[in-house]
Amino acid sequence: MEMKLYSHADAASIREMVLDLHDAVYGEEGDTFHSRERFGEFYDHWSSKDEWSCAVSFTDGTPVGFAYGSPFGPGGWWKGSERPAAVGPDDTVFGFSELLVMQEARKTGLSGRLHDAVVTSRGNDVATLLVDTAHPKVQALYESWGYAKADEQKPFDDSPIFAVLVKRLRG
Repeated sequence: MEMKLYSHADAASIREMVLDLHDAVYGEEGDTFHSRERFGEFYDHWSSKDEWSCAVSFTDGTPVGFAYGSPFGPGGWWKGSERPAAVGPDDTVFGFSELLVMQEARKTGLSGRLHDAVVTSRGNDVATLLVDTAHPKVQALYESWGYAKADEQKPFDDSPIFAVLVKRLRG
């Protein structure tokens, strides 16, 4: 497997590849929240941030997974959730927005490598992410990486309920 790192400057050039990967996993679900159009909106929002970073993994030249996110602005936090007391007002926070691995590349450690390539390279104090509460195995995976649940939220009318997870990276 080969992994490539991308920045905000690369976002437009890899957009269709990332959306195609998303479709390969969620295309059959049929709900609006996981639609290509809706995911494209989220991708465009996150990738428009100057400090956005994305890691894509390839097997024999074919993309098999990606992860991306960006630091929040000073004092920033997830819409619809209060900043946990354990995350200080001066802490820099990395919002880990997406992690997706194709079925054939799961259970290989790729998820952790993609996560680390994006999150640990930033130098932030804290990482945070949202995980669908209907997927307890995914939440347990993040918890095995040192994340702890801080809250639950439903940020959009069409979204699932998410657990807000937090991990201290330094300090």
